[in-house]
Amino acid sequence: MKKRLAGMVLIVLLSGCSPFQEKGPSVSPFTFVNQHGESFGFDELEGKVWIADFIFTNCETVCPPMTSTLSDLQETLKEEGLEAEFVSFSVDPEVDSPERLKGYLSAFTEEDANWNLLTGYTQEQIEKFALDEFQTLVSKPDETDQVLHGVNFYVVNPEGVIVEEVSFTDSDVTEKIVKEVKRHQ
Repeated sequence: MKKRLAGMVLIVLLSGCSPFQEKGPSVSPFTFVNQHGESFGFDELEGKVWIADFIFTNCETVCPPMTSTLSDLQETLKEEGLEAEFVSFSVDPEVDSPERLKGYLSAFTEEDANWNLLTGYTQEQIEKFALDEFQTLVSKPDETDQVLHGVNFYVVNPEGVIVEEVSFTDSDVTEKIVKEVKRHQ
């Protein structure tokens, strides 16, 4: 009896660590403002696969290479006939106006039909949103114009569930994201 109970406990514990889990955190509904000054949010993403990240236009370190990686990924998905939306949340909303976000994105791609850079919230709101919805930290220290934030990309399925989280520094970042996009088309 003890062996059976121990076996059942082991199965329950291991199932929580399964790489085949489908359910990650669900993203709660949101509506913000995109680079065109238009409302954009969860409703526009319903039923679509999307890739999210956190950036800001004044970034002196990771944001330009992250955005470049997403631009390359956008081209790869297009070449493979795969559809996905891109959503970049500004972590510096007091600086990143829609116009500034539009200018920033134009340095990386001419194609923004499926890429929305979002602002239109307070610093406190984006810090809470990032933590609550994506389990990532965002912090803007008073003594600098730089914002501390995570460097992961999040693949969100058509039901609004985060199904993959990949660091932009991962050597297989494009392959991992393409695989997830294909799986959820």
